[in-house]
Amino acid sequence: MKPCATLFLAGALGLGQCPAAPAQQAPSPYSTRFAVDAPITVGLAGLSATGLLLVQHKHAATEAELAALNRLDIPGIDRFSAGRYSERAQIESDGICYGTLALVPALLAFQPNVHGRYGQVAGLYLETMTTTAAIFTLTVGTVYRYRPYLYGPEGGKLRSGPVATDAFFGGHTAHTATATFFAAQVFHDFNPGSRAQPYVWGAAAAVPAVVAYFRIRAGKHFLTDNLVGYAIGATVGVVVPRLHRSAVPYEPVAMPKQDFTGALVGVGVGAAAGVAALHFYKRLHSTGVSMVPVQGLNVNGYAYGGVRFVRAL
Repeated sequence: MKPCATLFLAGALGLGQCPAAPAQQAPSPYSTRFAVDAPITVGLAGLSATGLLLVQHKHAATEAELAALNRLDIPGIDRFSAGRYSERAQIESDGICYGTLALVPALLAFQPNVHGRYGQVAGLYLETMTTTAAIFTLTVGTVYRYRPYLYGPEGGKLRSGPVATDAFFGGHTAHTATATFFAAQVFHDFNPGSRAQPYVWGAAAAVPAVVAYFRIRAGKHFLTDNLVGYAIGATVGVVVPRLHRSAVPYEPVAMPKQDFTGALVGVGVGAAAGVAALHFYKRLHSTGVSMVPVQGLNVNGYAYGGVRFVRAL
């Protein structure tokens, strides 16, 4: 997965813009504090940005290095996927992954018990996803592993550049698992004793497995890359909300009358912002443009800092 998850998830900030009055009165199994969780989320986003910079400055494999690749050097459990490549499978995995990231907060917005505390849940969702994004970008920015398609003749422009060494670990699978297992955990906590829980958990487990299947078919990741991504994503999706469980027993009561206008607006704004951010990143990545941090002093002696966009000629 390209390290665009942080940019995409920034769009989820709009999902929390629901009316606050009923949210303050509705019960919740979670205990969150803006003064604590907001800085944590911002810090995780900063780590994700750091990982993104590391990715863009990774050493690109040379033609000689690519020519020397031998599938016999791959562990036996992963060897079956060496040389695979499918643009269609890549598109399918993209659609399921990014669709899931947007669909999860949308579905939770219309879950009756969750709706009254949707702002809290949306913030918790963002914190959970940025946790996975930070782990992913920092890992892929420092670990070199050739993608499976490099062991075959296909791949075109994807055979060069740092993205070719981003096989470990499976980001699409990790982020999808985080989203689905987060949704299952939230449903479980807000609906104790619900008969739908086995089906919710089953769906949560199945969706990232499907994404992993298509990532292998696309030649993007080996089996072990996806297994690690699945494990990390599922763990984060479950652990983060559980760490925020309230010490006060949660007992669902009659919910306030639901006004879905705020939820619809929030979902629309969040989805639009996420798609726009994803589109910008893909356009930027495909042009060979990279971000470089800059700082210094201007002619008046004032310090400045920022990010410079650089394109190799």
